[in-house]
Amino acid sequence: MRLIYVASLLAGTIAAQSQISERARKLHREAFVFDGHVHVIDRQLYHGGDIGDRVADGQFDLPRAQEGGIDAMFFSIFVTEEYYPQRFETKQTLRLIDLALTQLATNHDTIGLAINASDIERLNKQGKMAAVLDLEGGFDLDGDLGVLRDLYRLGLRSAQLCAHNWTNNFADSCCAPPKWQGLNEHGRAVIREMNRLGMVINVSHSSDEAISQAIDLSADPIVATHHGLRHFNDIPRNMPDWLLKKLAAKGGVIGFQIGNEFHNRKVFDWRTQHAGKPFWDTTAIGKDQALTIRDVDRRVAPQFPMVGIGCPEDLKFTVDDWVGVVDYAIQLVGEDHVALGSDFDGGPTLPRGMRDIRDLAMITDAMLRRGYSEARIQKFLGGNLLRVFRQITEKTGI
Repeated sequence: MRLIYVASLLAGTIAAQSQISERARKLHREAFVFDGHVHVIDRQLYHGGDIGDRVADGQFDLPRAQEGGIDAMFFSIFVTEEYYPQRFETKQTLRLIDLALTQLATNHDTIGLAINASDIERLNKQGKMAAVLDLEGGFDLDGDLGVLRDLYRLGLRSAQLCAHNWTNNFADSCCAPPKWQGLNEHGRAVIREMNRLGMVINVSHSSDEAISQAIDLSADPIVATHHGLRHFNDIPRNMPDWLLKKLAAKGGVIGFQIGNEFHNRKVFDWRTQHAGKPFWDTTAIGKDQALTIRDVDRRVAPQFPMVGIGCPEDLKFTVDDWVGVVDYAIQLVGEDHVALGSDFDGGPTLPRGMRDIRDLAMITDAMLRRGYSEARIQKFLGGNLLRVFRQITEKTGI
């Protein structure tokens, strides 16, 4: 059985690589590739295992990330909404960071923790990938600044402003009834403290009003690590043109999520019809509350790894179609404000022909076909995100 799996894996790899031009393979191999959003550690929390082991399912592990040419990633740890009703969000954040640091130590020959751009460059010179700890979900629904500082001390350098698809007590989410019409006064205090510390303010999942107000207030550029454009799919999870222009005008960067659900209306509608609700709907959570964190674990575990849906292949867009979304943003705000934010293992239904993180060079090839210069492609693959990450994080901090 193992030999059959290996043979199948090899055949799939050869088939995918045969679609990629030699020029694209060379450019991708030599480029600095910085993915702004990869789900890395939830799988291991719920199901065990090691991020350094190749697995047969899901979209990410370290061996496949190396094959995909990854040099750095926002190593995103995801606190799902199921932990919020019992107020387990901070405990869950600490559990995930503890496991992330343990797994990084175990795989220290391959990957290391980066707290600023200089760390990324140092690790890359050693032949290693760099991991930037990024929190998706709520670190504390009340936005306790002491908790925020403690997480900074543990190495967290990026955190979501809202609590995923759940409105917290200081910032509105895109996908829940608003409480604050953006940010309240404590939300503004959170932004000021993140600026002082040198933490990336990740506005993906935040409401339009919260994003706009964060851009106005922040002394640093704002990053939307894994987003889409409302121009292609008019849903609240995506960003309207006016807001993208505002984010770019203050030096910010938008990372593009790789899934069909964000940019391909046909797949979004297919998924919504079959699920009976949009992918961001969390209204049922908390109505049947679990009593312990272990109870919540058991309920959440089957979600991981998140790998999208099995919709008909002819509904999916191609990698070239996906690059067309990025191209629209470039025409709107310029090539200095776009980045990769794949969301691998976070649920994206991948473009037709793409298996997982191994196939990132398909994007490079599609960009070459579109006539992009190598310099533009390098900005998208990692240069833009590194520039902003350097600006934000290379401060004194605490």
